[in-house]
Amino acid sequence: MLVILGAIFFGGKYVLENTSWGKNMLAKSSTEQTDTDTKAPESGPASESASTESSSSSSSNSSDTEATAGGESSFSYVAPEPINGKLKGVVELGASGFNSFIVRIDKDKNWKLEKADFGNSLVTENMATDEDIRAGLKQYIGKMLDFGVSGRDIHFVVSSGAVKAEVTQKIIKNLKALNYFVNTVSAQQEGALALKCVLPKDFEDEAFVTDIGSGNTKISWLNGGGVSAVETYGAKYFQDGTDDGKVYDEVKAKCAGIPSMKRKTCFIIGGAPFTMAKQVRNGKERYTVLKAPKDYKMDDAKGKAGVNIYKAIKDATGCEQFVFDWDANFTIGFLLNLP
Repeated sequence: MLVILGAIFFGGKYVLENTSWGKNMLAKSSTEQTDTDTKAPESGPASESASTESSSSSSSNSSDTEATAGGESSFSYVAPEPINGKLKGVVELGASGFNSFIVRIDKDKNWKLEKADFGNSLVTENMATDEDIRAGLKQYIGKMLDFGVSGRDIHFVVSSGAVKAEVTQKIIKNLKALNYFVNTVSAQQEGALALKCVLPKDFEDEAFVTDIGSGNTKISWLNGGGVSAVETYGAKYFQDGTDDGKVYDEVKAKCAGIPSMKRKTCFIIGGAPFTMAKQVRNGKERYTVLKAPKDYKMDDAKGKAGVNIYKAIKDATGCEQFVFDWDANFTIGFLLNLP
């Protein structure tokens, strides 16, 4: 039996190694073994891991591409926080209603917005009599007192665009009856106050400030030791039948005085920019970089007018970025000016 088995073994080996048929069989066997060694398993933990890594890598690459292609610009500046600040309140009597702000301010004039109420027109509605106005104002003031603001630290400021309105004059009269002094400011003063509130010290040499209100637009910048400010059309110019082209040309002309080195960034506030920034805001960020004017398609007349003013400023200055500050208002600049 051993002799027979040995003969079969050596005979088979001879056939495989020395005949063409045997050589082909050996080559085929070797190729199949190599393929089996290099393939990933088709099932089991290893294959799941490989599949997950591949999918994750593909998803990551796709996500990076989308973020680069479609992401908005960001503004990384962080405003300094007040230390041991005091609460102060200010109410803006504007052309479209009330804006109120409760701010904490420290001795170095660092400030933080604690509470804001934008575009509140309810206070000015259905106030036929002086008694109605006083009742509405008391309720409005009461909310600020409840928040912790002292009565002597609540201030009222009339915007330059609203000072001539009939309802504003009635409100001023009744605020005085409640022993509150009402501060009125010119458009130039308003522009300077907006700059004091909005423009960070780190950007004083390279930026200017724009406040697009309903009644007028204020553009300001630092000029040596002082402030230069100009006034032009506001976002409700359409109500007077004023032509878009006329407004565009005047706004461009008003921007001519802005020094070239201060045109890198524009800090912008106001009702019209608020609407634009709302479309692209990322979470609760304080600063939002606006899109280009051509990317805004507004449905309402005021929105379209605001974009027209914005476009004129951008075309005139070539400014690289317009940064909307969600916390700022020129009336906060008024508070910062107080002792």
